[in-house]
Amino acid sequence: MAIRQIAKMGHPVLRKKAAPVDDPTDPDIARLAADMQDTLEWIGAAGIAAPQVYDSRRVVVYRILADRIPSGVALEPLPWTAMVNPEITPLSDEVGLIWERCLSLPGLHGKVPRYKRIEIAYRTLEGESHKREVEDWHAMLLQHECDHLDGILYPMRMTDLSYLAFNAEPGVLAKEAETTPDLDMALRAMVEAWPAREKWLAT
Repeated sequence: MAIRQIAKMGHPVLRKKAAPVDDPTDPDIARLAADMQDTLEWIGAAGIAAPQVYDSRRVVVYRILADRIPSGVALEPLPWTAMVNPEITPLSDEVGLIWERCLSLPGLHGKVPRYKRIEIAYRTLEGESHKREVEDWHAMLLQHECDHLDGILYPMRMTDLSYLAFNAEPGVLAKEAETTPDLDMALRAMVEAWPAREKWLAT
């Protein structure tokens, strides 16, 4: 397969509503999903949507790695999952705030409101219809990826842009990490690597 280039914020493909896939079993869709998986493996990331590799079709590929599951979160690792034409339905009005990063916005992170419980319906590469209910961290991850299919980047969801920051200066995130046990482990590692952490958190 192939490792594909990632589209960055500002490219029109990321603001375009992706087209539905007529035939999930089309070999071209399988090749696209395999390329997306290879791209994620190369980068070491958890999820990606087709528009992020310059393909405006409604396909998402993701996984949940054991070392990415936040401490205290009741969530099992999940193998590679390809979702064709995914549709999200909120199961309650309850919203939580979650820190997010994005391959298309390298070097940045922000705090985003997301529904805490959702149902996601999608087709597999074999054409089967699947539905599952997910919540909390898992639900928020899927909302992030599916937003890409509608031309939405996470800063467009943010209600307070003071929480948008560079990864190299994770001040607010670092402060919250002290009292947030269920923080994404990759974000926690980023906080712990911040050279100025002790100086600024002491004030």
